[in-house]
Amino acid sequence: MSSSRERPTGIDALLEQVREGLDRVEAADAYEAALVGDALLVDIRYAALRDRDGLIPGALVVERNELEWRLDPQGSHRAPEATGHDLRVVVVCNEGYASSLAAASLRQLGLPRATDLVGGFQAWKSAGFPVTA
Repeated sequence: MSSSRERPTGIDALLEQVREGLDRVEAADAYEAALVGDALLVDIRYAALRDRDGLIPGALVVERNELEWRLDPQGSHRAPEATGHDLRVVVVCNEGYASSLAAASLRQLGLPRATDLVGGFQAWKSAGFPVTA
């Protein structure tokens, strides 16, 4: 191995780096922001987890592999909720890891207010916020 080659980042370092650029939110803040219409909650959990644990009422469900296509305000496959680049998006995964990477990807698409929920859906549910079957 040549000494001039960079060492691969690794997922833990990448996650730490990505999170430095996010204004991550706690469950209570996400709940309040969604309640007053200041944020769109986007659930990227896969179907088996949604079936097992339930849904956050009012959250937009978008599989992770479709996220950028559905949230790009200029995209041909955008969701109706993708109203503009100033939209505040709070990405929710199961435990708050994949959502950080997803939020960083949305920021690269020009959504500077994209962030994620610390602790993910499990933190939401543990805090006692609404969940539907």
